Amino acid sequence: METIQSKASQGRVADAPSGHWVYRILPRAVWPYAQLARWDRPIGWQLLLWPCWWSAALAAGAYARPGDPLLSLLPTPWTLILFLIGAIAMRGAGCTYNDIVDEGIDSQVERTRSRPLPSGQVSRRQAWAFLIAQALTGLVVLLQFDSFAVGLGISSLAIVAAYPFAKRVTNWPQLVLGLAFSWGALMGWANEFGDIDGPAVLLYIGSILWVIGYDTIYAHQDKEDDAIVGVRSTARLFGDNTKSWLAALYGGALMCFAVAFAAAQAPVVALAGLIAAGAHLARQIMVLDIDNPDQCLKLFKSNNQVGWLIFLGLIGGGVWVALKPLV
Repeated sequence: METIQSKASQGRVADAPSGHWVYRILPRAVWPYAQLARWDRPIGWQLLLWPCWWSAALAAGAYARPGDPLLSLLPTPWTLILFLIGAIAMRGAGCTYNDIVDEGIDSQVERTRSRPLPSGQVSRRQAWAFLIAQALTGLVVLLQFDSFAVGLGISSLAIVAAYPFAKRVTNWPQLVLGLAFSWGALMGWANEFGDIDGPAVLLYIGSILWVIGYDTIYAHQDKEDDAIVGVRSTARLFGDNTKSWLAALYGGALMCFAVAFAAAQAPVVALAGLIAAGAHLARQIMVLDIDNPDQCLKLFKSNNQVGWLIFLGLIGGGVWVALKPLV
């Protein structure tokens, strides 16, 4: 079992699981970079990936008609792989940038002071070099897409750059995170059609509401330390009214998703995934204890299951349209 990292010794960061493959397989010299990119905490890139895959699946199955070939109704494996690599690379780059900007704050917060920069395991110059390497990887991926999608992807960098500063000036940094983390909801559609239409915009808005909700749960872990160092969040803003806010945010997200599906003429079977996701989100709200950091982290991570449910619903819809004439 790895010890928690500090200035005195190398180890794992406080909120990373012990025994993770990063610590079992990678050389110790690589650990600080894996920690900067959050390879030991994959939930970040997973949540970044879902709006990309949803959008790609919604676009592939949009305006489907019985008899359409199955493969024409599903996102290509190559598209999904590109979004996967891009999500890992850009999530890593974003986290590295966030750690560079927040080094002073991270050193004052219990959960984050074990990160590579405040614990002295990596220098700022090394962190910047690693950030550039990850960003270039993301650029290579982006250049594989439609030219309109390339420009759209580059335009998201302004929001990404602004996010670390949002927590200093607004009570709604989760909104800024949502704007950045949901960008993939536009990208998948743009890559398929070469523009942005109503279904993609609705998917984007719904994803933003979803991100605000789950990141509010996540932020409740740090609310005491955040209050001390002056970091703002929706967790601190909502306080004891968090469950009511989550009901509105998650409910709004589901409504936007449903209207997006309808606008894209997604097969009605796709709604099964949305209904299952809604039940999952409702359970999060019911069981949430905002004063239990361990439970908050667990519920936050469970949103990966929400992503799967919505995605598989869309895939199932495409399969249904293709196979319905044969039934």
